[in-house]
Amino acid sequence: MMEKITPNNIDEILSAEIPDIEIDKDFHDIVSKNMIHGPCGSLNNNSPCLSEGKCTKRYHRDLLAETITGNDGYPLYRQQSTEDGGKSIKLKVLNNTIDVDNLWVVPYSPLQLKTYNAHINVEYCTSVKVIKYTCKFVNKGSNMAVFGVENTTASNNEVTQYQRGRCISSNEAAWHILSFSIH
Repeated sequence: MMEKITPNNIDEILSAEIPDIEIDKDFHDIVSKNMIHGPCGSLNNNSPCLSEGKCTKRYHRDLLAETITGNDGYPLYRQQSTEDGGKSIKLKVLNNTIDVDNLWVVPYSPLQLKTYNAHINVEYCTSVKVIKYTCKFVNKGSNMAVFGVENTTASNNEVTQYQRGRCISSNEAAWHILSFSIH
């Protein structure tokens, strides 16, 4: 908090680029499999992230030669073009093979990605928005799905089903025990 974050500090812990296959083939495969958004737009008009023809996740992003700290608290990550040394991969979309470059890479932490081999979007945030996001995230409801096969003539008690299927986090439990308001 005392020192201003520099783009080099961000590049040390986060990336939004396809790694070199010659340096680490396994890591290249993990990024290629898990961290490519879409592609959407003109490359795939049926993508679920499209709303009124625009990507709701703000892809594709602009290619940048180096990371820039943004005005809104989020940096614009280095995503080099193939002419500047960036990498690309071949990806199959709707039975077509297309060339995908760093435009479509979701920001990630190499350490977490290598550890979990899963899609893990990591962003660096240096604004007051992080406090709002943290409070919203801690108090958000849990995910659940309920299904069943039953006689349609029997009564359906949705309140009981909801209570049985609900998982309360430790933070939310403490909030309820102390009688704090949720909304």
